[in-house]
Amino acid sequence: MDNDHGPVTLAIDMDGTRLTAGLLDSAGAIVAGRETADTPRHAAPQDIVRAMVRLAGPPGRFDRASIGFPGAVRGGYVLTAPNLDTVAWRHFPLASALSEQLGKPVRVLNDAQVQGLGAIAGSGIECAIAPGIGFGFALFRDGRPGPHLDLAHHPLHKGKTYEEFAGGAALKTVGRKRWNRRMKRVLSAIADLTGYDILYIVGGNARQIDIDLPANVRIVADDAGMAGGVRLWDPALDDLFRMKVPGAA
Repeated sequence: MDNDHGPVTLAIDMDGTRLTAGLLDSAGAIVAGRETADTPRHAAPQDIVRAMVRLAGPPGRFDRASIGFPGAVRGGYVLTAPNLDTVAWRHFPLASALSEQLGKPVRVLNDAQVQGLGAIAGSGIECAIAPGIGFGFALFRDGRPGPHLDLAHHPLHKGKTYEEFAGGAALKTVGRKRWNRRMKRVLSAIADLTGYDILYIVGGNARQIDIDLPANVRIVADDAGMAGGVRLWDPALDDLFRMKVPGAA
């Protein structure tokens, strides 16, 4: 379906509760979608593959697919999936399994990394955080994703991890006002940890932010995870999808 606007990308942004899909032109503009579906509960790999294929629709609508997945991903393989079923997902070849079903090339990366790619300027040290059900985090240097860092499960305050302290469950438990105070602590901690030039807040709970933000912290629109799907196909990132995964078939 390559047209005057370049290849059309099917972008699927996944979290623990929802799959969102859309078709984007080469500039990252949405040309069809957004289609949504519930993420199957306690989802095994084949359940997710089937759900993504249904959401994609006819393969003739697009030329390639990009997936933002809530877990650690390397070379097209899932290493961990904390909000799904980690044991079943370990070393699952999501990119090739989905490519076989769609008949199109597929690239997969951690969802916060994909969301960050849709937001960053591509210069200096940039971070993206995605406070949602969990607590996504991605670090970039001059536009390239750094190694996957599972900040969500790293201790932050009084034995609580970032996810426990400022994830979706914490927002419901402590309320929006206290959660925003917690987010101030989160932003300060990440600034100390990374020395970022710019930090972007992406994802569903970004809209719950109600504090004065530093000048180098920005809230990004919900469609960053979609726009990032096009940037996965930047030739400068090709090596990320050729990485070897020890122990994978």
